[in-house]
Amino acid sequence: MPGYDSEPFVVQREVSAVIVPAGTEVTLQPGQSGYITQALGGSFTVYIEGNLFRISGEDAEAIGREPVKPPELPPNATEEDVRQLAWAQMRTCYDPEIPINIVDLGLVYDCEVQGHEDGTRSVAIKLTLTAPGCGMGEVLVDDVRDKVERIPTVRAASVELTFDPPWNQSMMSEAARLQTGMF
Repeated sequence: MPGYDSEPFVVQREVSAVIVPAGTEVTLQPGQSGYITQALGGSFTVYIEGNLFRISGEDAEAIGREPVKPPELPPNATEEDVRQLAWAQMRTCYDPEIPINIVDLGLVYDCEVQGHEDGTRSVAIKLTLTAPGCGMGEVLVDDVRDKVERIPTVRAASVELTFDPPWNQSMMSEAARLQTGMF
């Protein structure tokens, strides 16, 4: 696989995975072997028998890796602290085919935090995809929701997928444009 630092692994237990880029969920079986092609943001993109699959960081031990630790908030955290941590969590979400996080890709349009009387919070996020019809859209939405809802005090994260305005390369951070060679 050109362009990847491939690291071999063997599946050690049944584990859910998502086919890239189709977005279809499958179960990988113990004994299957392949290569880790991307290990960014706590999830893994693996290559097995000619296909790419995404495995959640929670299931890392199924391929012999360390599970991902949950995010932490300081005591007496404010809504701004939660918002900053939500952005940090979204920086751990990657398009499985592009080794750049969705924030630097310019896919996250908005992130609002609302506090509630009981001390919990709701987070509302708007994001887009590099291309409408990308099979990984719902997978990315679920990944963002899951990672933001892991933040202590967050009771719900709503993630709205929008294509208005449509994404374009100028929305990428300078670092992302440099990394992809898109100046």
